[in-house]
Parts: sequence; C-alpha cells; structure tokens
Amino acid sequence: MTIADRWLLPDGMDEVLPPQASRMEELRRALLDLYHRWGYDQVMPPTAEFLDSLLTGTGSDLALQTVKLTDQLTGRMMGISADVTPQVARMDAHSLKRQGPVRLCYCTNVLRATPDQHQGGRSPVQVGVELFGHAGLEADLEILNLALASLTVAGAEELHLALGHIGIYRSLVEAAGLDADAERAMFEALELKSPGELAARVAESVADPTLAEMFMALGRLHGGVEVLDEAREAFAEAPAPVAAALEQLRALLRGVLAAHPEVALYLDLGELRGYAYHTGMMFAVHVPGYGQALAKGGRYDDTGRAFGRARPATGFSMDLKQLATLSPAEPPRDGIWAPAEGEGLAEAVVALRAEGERVVQALPGQRTGPMEHRCDRELVQAAGRWQAVTL
Repeated sequence: MTIADRWLLPDGMDEVLPPQASRMEELRRALLDLYHRWGYDQVMPPTAEFLDSLLTGTGSDLALQTVKLTDQLTGRMMGISADVTPQVARMDAHSLKRQGPVRLCYCTNVLRATPDQHQGGRSPVQVGVELFGHAGLEADLEILNLALASLTVAGAEELHLALGHIGIYRSLVEAAGLDADAERAMFEALELKSPGELAARVAESVADPTLAEMFMALGRLHGGVEVLDEAREAFAEAPAPVAAALEQLRALLRGVLAAHPEVALYLDLGELRGYAYHTGMMFAVHVPGYGQALAKGGRYDDTGRAFGRARPATGFSMDLKQLATLSPAEPPRDGIWAPAEGEGLAEAVVALRAEGERVVQALPGQRTGPMEHRCDRELVQAAGRWQAVTL
C-alpha cells in the first residue's frame, strides 16, 4: 500500500469527524434520557459473541450480515454483532430473567458484512428500545409512540409512518397450504409490487378462487387509512386471524393519531419486510429527503425461545449516524477563548470549566484564534480580574 492509499477505508465504512461527532453524542444523550423517562433501562451488549449464540433464533437471518472471526482463546467461531436485538432478547430471557414487562434500551456500534438495504452503512451506531413480556396492543402502541417521539427529539419533521401486519400474509399462506417453494415465489412477487408477477404466482399455487383474490388484494391494498375499509371487504371471508390483524391496525392508528395528529399515515398490507423475523405489526418511519427509513421495528414474539424462555416482544431501532444528519452540522460557537498565560489565569480557567463552560486555552505560539475554535467569548483581564467578554 502506498502512502497515498493509507487513508482509504473499506467500502461502506466511514469515520465521524467534528462537528458531527459532537452532534451524535448530544443526540445519544438526549435519546437515552428520553428512554429513561419512559422507564427503559439501558443495556450494553458485547461487541462479539460465539456464533452459536449470536445467530440463534431471531438472529438466524443475520448470518450473511455477520462478520465472522476465530476466537484465539478457544478456537471457536465468533461473530461481531450486526444487530443488537437478538442480543437484548438473550439478556431478557437468560441474563435478567425478570417477571412481567421488561423495558430495555441501548446505543452501541454494530458491524455488517454488507450495507443494510433498509438502513444503510456497514458500521451504524444502533440505538433503540425493546419491550418484552407483554403481548397486548398497548405495548405495540407504546413502541410506535416512542419511535415517533425519538425522531422528534432528533429534529425530524414531516414524519410519515408506514404500518403493516405480517399476520395477514401468514394466515393466507396457511389457509392456502402453500409449500416452501410456492410461498417463496409468492413472497418475491409481493416484494416486487408487480401485479403481473403476483397474478402468475397465484394462478400457479392457489386453487381456491376466494383465497386467490385475497392474495391479489394484498398487492393493491396500500395507501391511506381508507385501506382498512377496503381490506375489510376484500378479506370478509378470510381466516379469523386476518380480521383480528385488521382490528389491531385500526386501533394502533387511532392511538397514534391521538398522540401525534401531525404524522402522515401510510398502510401497506402486502409489505413483507422482516417476514422471517416479525410476527405481528411492523412499521417504518420516513421523512422527506431520505430514501431509507429512519426508524423501523415491530412485534417479534417468542424471541427468547432459543434461550429457554419464550417471551412476547416488540421494539424498534435507528442509526444514530443517520439521525445526526437531520440537524445542521454547523456547530454553535459556545466557547471561551483564553490566552496562553497570565497571572491567575489557571485558576480562572479551572473555575469556568467547573461551572460547565467550554474553555479553549491557547498554546504558546499558536496562530489560530477564537473563531477557528468555536469561541464566541474571550477571557480578558480587567481591574485585576479575568472576565469573559463577547467577541
């Protein structure tokens, strides 16, 4: 490698420089404080774990995203965490073993083998919350409202909430008796949002004309809140779990609008993101100008089964790096510039810093001044006292 190439980073990896790093730290503190006020306890999962644990249960679909390495102490394969949720699920099921609902939050670095198609980058700083131990609609609504509150704290405007329910598709697949290959083909057709492809897959695999029409309806049932009325008619003869899922969505919409009437709502009953992972409602929050969701989550019940304790679970996650771009990166000028030396100067600087002030003291021979170091005041000596004066 030449000297000119030494600054290169691997594809998808990035470094965070001032002032963005300061913005991220400020936002991290604000979000964790928000979660504390809502009753969530912070956890810090390990960076790497044995693959047997990391890719168990809910983490099994992360195998391709996990960077793997050999533990030099044991010779066993380890993986670097690509998603915190399975680790937090293990903490709830195995390490904490608390009774009743458990609320946990986190903010930590993760590493991915390839960029995530929904939240980009290979080295995000994942922040989020998980609520274990309650299967009711109230837990899902709390998670939805907390996700929207998180984005508001981050400075997001014009929030667009996209909401779906994986139980609708699962129920139709079960009723149609689709085998694994047919289910996969149907899934891919719905993901493509192609009516022609979906019609071909339905014709191949679904003999019952009523069920066939329901699968076709999944491809077109997306839009505003009126979609739920259309779905009630389209799925009038569907299995009972479909009607239950529609009622859950209707109740969640009412709850969200009561707390966040400004949020734009979008429903997509054919959205299958996280199909192998989610078990109920799922959502993503977008803002104009960003091609990827700023927050995504949903229900993923029985996530702790692989660790010996199946528990209902719901939650969401975000990328702190992405969130930090919502506000202008230009930092405020909020410091005090102090000269390199002077009688009583050291004591004055110590006192100001103890009061919480940001004090930048010049070094001997330094050519840069207060403007370059984000200072809006300067420490000057007057009448035998050091005073901060506005520049």
